[in-house]
Amino acid sequence: MPTTSRFSPKSRALRFFLIPGALLSFAATCAGEAQPAAVFTDRTADLGLQLSTDAACWADFDNDGWVDLCASGVVWKNNAGKGFTKLADAGASVAADFDNDGFVDLFCWSSLRLYRNDAGKGFAEVKLPELPKCVSRGACWGDFDGDGFVDLYVGGYEDWDAGITYPDMVLLNEKGKAFRVAWTESRYRARGVTACDFDQDGDLDVYVSNYRLQPNLLWLNDGTGKFRDVAAEYGAVATSPGFEGGHAIGAAWGDFDNDGLIDLFAGNFAHVDNRGDQPKSRFLRNLGPEKGHKLQDLGTCGVFYQESYASPSAGDYDNDGDLDLFFTTVYGTASFGKKNYPVLYRNDANFTFADATASAQVAELSPTYQAAWADYDNDGDLDLASGGKLFENQGNGNAWLKVSLQGDGVAVNRSAIGAQVRVRLAGTVPTRQVEAGTGEGNQNDLTLHFGLGQQKAPVALDIFWPNGTKQTVANVELNRLVTVSFSKPK
Repeated sequence: MPTTSRFSPKSRALRFFLIPGALLSFAATCAGEAQPAAVFTDRTADLGLQLSTDAACWADFDNDGWVDLCASGVVWKNNAGKGFTKLADAGASVAADFDNDGFVDLFCWSSLRLYRNDAGKGFAEVKLPELPKCVSRGACWGDFDGDGFVDLYVGGYEDWDAGITYPDMVLLNEKGKAFRVAWTESRYRARGVTACDFDQDGDLDVYVSNYRLQPNLLWLNDGTGKFRDVAAEYGAVATSPGFEGGHAIGAAWGDFDNDGLIDLFAGNFAHVDNRGDQPKSRFLRNLGPEKGHKLQDLGTCGVFYQESYASPSAGDYDNDGDLDLFFTTVYGTASFGKKNYPVLYRNDANFTFADATASAQVAELSPTYQAAWADYDNDGDLDLASGGKLFENQGNGNAWLKVSLQGDGVAVNRSAIGAQVRVRLAGTVPTRQVEAGTGEGNQNDLTLHFGLGQQKAPVALDIFWPNGTKQTVANVELNRLVTVSFSKPK
């Protein structure tokens, strides 16, 4: 796989397998030092892309080591970072290898269709069971019942004029051969759907962002694919006094404070009306096992008010080690003639976020639901698809590491959806998860990305596979891609 870095000409891809008894290597970082700026350049036209502003999904569909893009009704093949060409037609989708054949497939949530990847050459539709009538705004993949095959959670939205609320549904994967409708729920108007093992018990839980001032849902998984809503119990409704819920469009999981626990950013569209200020977007901090993984509402943490916030996506754009946040808007001009623009929020640590939109040169973008991160040119920094554009990150010299996880297709799904990786540094444990669905219908690259700031020494990786197995890889050098394959412990 190509892994050459502009910072490290000798970078090369590494492949690790289970190393029994491997030792952790702790290394100091230069936390607190001023970080160089990172800026973006619009490369859309010269890369041959023609994009609209709908949701985007990054995945390497042909296994050539260059992440491809599904957006605007097209699967775009990445030609070694030099341009994109059309590979296939597809609607708004999320991607995972549902049949464990080694190639990433597509579920098109905009049309409720499933497409099998034909070894990177194209896609063929796979018949799904008869589904309830549904209009969806997003879905996510995850092995909810722990059988080694990824399942689907599909959000159901509404027909406002007809007064219809469409059902959410869970489609369980029957060993890559078929799907069955295991469960439906039609009380809420879902927008974004995203999954995470936030309580670190070895199974994927699901967060659903609901619209029309309805409460958001946090579905706690019992390990067999059966869910119980614990949003109120765990502090995850993301609302404010006087409201049952907000106008939620999307949410993003991420370890925003580098403590080894995955937190949640819950986005809210919020009118100001005669009932007072509607619930704003907020960060929910994971309090860890001592507090039962309850979520602490920290409020906006620097995310300033705009009425029409839409789809958030988390990624460390400046490679300083902290997850940043890109947050889109629905309207260009909102109520009272107020201009609304997507915002890039830089994470300045301790749940303090600052507007970096202008300094990163992505100011005054058009309204969009599109927000997804990937390193399309394999240079070690995250690029951004948003607003019908592909913005190339120009980098800043900070260290980085990319981790590609591969399940065995038996104990762990081939795409490793639900796996978490922690890097143990001096005083911090930055953590990332493999996820197939974020914000409203978007998807970041399945390859995990860590910014490591001024780190110089090799690091150790703790990998927590979705079946509960822990794997450690020690002495990993920086500025490269590392591929780790699941090996069943002996």
